[in-house]
This record gives sequence, structure tokens and C-alpha cells, in this order.
Amino acid sequence: MVRLIPGEKRRLLDASPSAQEPWYINDHTLIRAADGRWHVFGIWHPEPADPLHEDLFLHASADDLDGATWTIHDPVLHARKDIGETHVWAPHVIAHDGRYWMFYAGGTEDHTRYRMELATSEDLFTWEHHPGGTLFEDGFDARDPMVIHDGERWLMYYTRTSAPEGGFHQVAVRTSDDLVAWSEPDVAYQSTVEGAYGGPTESPFVVRAGQGWLLFVCESTLYDRTLAYWSTDPMLFEDAGAVDVDLDEHCAEIITDPEAEGRCWVTGGGWGRGGLTIRPLGIETP
Repeated sequence: MVRLIPGEKRRLLDASPSAQEPWYINDHTLIRAADGRWHVFGIWHPEPADPLHEDLFLHASADDLDGATWTIHDPVLHARKDIGETHVWAPHVIAHDGRYWMFYAGGTEDHTRYRMELATSEDLFTWEHHPGGTLFEDGFDARDPMVIHDGERWLMYYTRTSAPEGGFHQVAVRTSDDLVAWSEPDVAYQSTVEGAYGGPTESPFVVRAGQGWLLFVCESTLYDRTLAYWSTDPMLFEDAGAVDVDLDEHCAEIITDPEAEGRCWVTGGGWGRGGLTIRPLGIETP
């Protein structure tokens, strides 16, 4: 049986300009650069919630995740209004082949055809959009990409519905050999809940867990709740694999330290949450 053991939660980062001018950080990503410094990117916008006008990403960095001071840098990857991109959501960054790769959702007026976009950087500060354009389109509000390598190929997980106009909330998964050309989607997990916006499959995040895999999803109908499912197959998760733990994080990210084997955290954010939180997360597998 898989066990998740969350530790004590603390504030990681509040990037508000002042106490009188609060800004929220929603879907986000953390990565440790080659020089050891940690960087965070995420949806960043003045309170209150205004998701359809979230048009830039926060960029901040710190020496460590244990209380170091964060430096707030210029925001990155503003929505490209000239090509119909009305807002940008949910960046996810990985390091591969000497570069950093950021995947994110580009929102449009047509919620049935959201765009999955790619930008790359040599230094995490200057980003260039993929010259080939949008990777693919999907709906309803297809968003929240997360990319991992399973040892044979790249897997991209994201949330969508069973039909572009709405339906069962799903975690879709696509495969790639080069991070650019992606397969047609398979269904990694399907909820019994139907709808369009929101739902219980937001912010999917997959990590290795012993001889299997763990899928974390944000159960956004309760907002501050993340669920987990275990499977031996990274392409398919089912309710039978539900892990008996509730994490009270919204848009949770699972962070591992590449220089400290076994060290793991869970972060959370969201509207009205005063920035990001972090706490240790123990993962025990059979």
C-alpha cells in the first residue's frame, strides 16, 4: 500500500507588491537551475480572481527552498493578443538537452480549442516561442500541462473534458520522442463528474513511486484539496488506485531535489491564498 506523509506547511513565497496590493500565484512550476538556484514561474495577477485576464507569468528565484529570500524578476511570456491569445495559464518547466522547456496553455475566445504552447530558454530569463507554433489544440479549456520522461518517451499530462464542448473531466496524456511532435491523446484518468470549466482533474502531476506511479489532481470543486492515485501503468490511473490521503493544497506541484535523493515537497497556491506554500511530503511504496 502506498502512503503519503505530509509534513508541516509554511509560506514559501508571497510576491504581492504590498500588503495593500495583494497578488495571487496560481498554477506554478519550480525548477532548480544548473547553478543550483531555484526558480518559480506561475500565473500571477492582482486579487481578486480574474482567470480570463491572467496574461503573464511570475518569475522569481532563490538560493534554496528552506527560507532564502526570493528575488522577483520581470514577468515572462505575456499573452500574445496579436494572435488571439487572451490569457496564459499553468507553466511547467523541465530541463533537457542543455535547455529549459516551458509548456503552458494559451487561452482563446474559443474554449473548445485551447492551445498547448512551448517556449525554450538557455538561462530561464529569455524565452523564445517554439518557431513551429502551437503544439496542439484541445478543449474544454485544455490546460495545466505537466511533462515527464518514463524511460522510453516523454509523457504530457493535462486536463480536459471528454468532448471539447464539455463532458466527463479527464486527465489526458500524449507521448513524444522530441517534446515537439505529440501523439493523439489517450485518457490517463476519467472522473465520474461531468462539466466544462473546473472539475476534479485540474493540475495533474505524475511522479515515480517505487515500482509504479502516482497521479496527483486538484479536486477544484473543494478548491483546497488534492487527491492521489497509484498505478503500475503511467498511461492509466483508476479510482481503485486512490491513495487514502487528502492534501489541502490547490494546484499542487510535487517537487524533488535532484541533489538530495528522496527529498520531496508539495507546494500549493491559488486565489486568495497569499502566494505559495510548501511542506515536506513523504512517499512510502510497497
